[in-house]
Amino acid sequence: MEELKKLLQAIGFVFVLGILILLLFFLFTLNENIGNLKTPQQEWELVWSDEFNYSGLPTDTLWTFIEGDGCPELCGWGNNEQQFYTRNRLKNARVENNKLIIEAHAEKMGTRDFSSAKLISKDKQNMLDGKLVIRCKNPVGLGTWPAIWMMPVTDSYGGWPKSGEIDIMEHVGYAKDSIYGTIHSEAFNHMIGTQKAGEIYIPDNESAFRDYSLEWSQEGMRWFVDSTMYHEYLNLHESYKEWPFDQEFYLILNLAVGGNWGGKMGIDSSAFPARFEIDYVRYFQKK
Repeated sequence: MEELKKLLQAIGFVFVLGILILLLFFLFTLNENIGNLKTPQQEWELVWSDEFNYSGLPTDTLWTFIEGDGCPELCGWGNNEQQFYTRNRLKNARVENNKLIIEAHAEKMGTRDFSSAKLISKDKQNMLDGKLVIRCKNPVGLGTWPAIWMMPVTDSYGGWPKSGEIDIMEHVGYAKDSIYGTIHSEAFNHMIGTQKAGEIYIPDNESAFRDYSLEWSQEGMRWFVDSTMYHEYLNLHESYKEWPFDQEFYLILNLAVGGNWGGKMGIDSSAFPARFEIDYVRYFQKK
């Protein structure tokens, strides 16, 4: 019995020692992993932004206005839209209360019955890879079509859609609870019904500001609303037809009215003026 007691004590000692070793190993591993975790501020470095901490017209050091109705080259900007984009007109684009306001009005302007604004960053900040975060609140109203999107600086692979398009955030007034993120290329585009799109249900997107983000590398793209990823498109490493996104793109902010998609269910003129409000625009690159 005494020998059995000693044997059990020895076994118990070895068991406890083993537990202690496993616990120490777990704590060491946990500490190492915590040390390796990176916050967004550590992982990404801000390289360009507009915080809209001024008033008046959007600063011309960061943005360029696009003016007109798209005709004759692309009547209605290629989507049969019903707005005329104005230049340097506070009624349609202004910074106030630390927000960029892009406002569409039901009024005769040029050849159209609505006025609005479209801003681009071309040649003021071109982008290749990185992370874009735009905090905004969408307009309310049937026929509204706000968009945050990107086009290539040069058509390296040919005209649309061969050189690509990146839609970071689109919203149409008749689908008031939905947000969309999409890419277009020669192989994948809406003209042939193959576009690569993601959709997420965000019921307060017209009443609350949200962060709409794109993470872009040469391995793929990921779309987020706040911290929720809802769409991913991976680089197949086949040809430019699937991945023309190895070249510089520029950012576009606009509020369209009507069109093939935005006007699919009609336009409610009584919903205007309609406001697309942007709190900030931030572009990060990996450290």
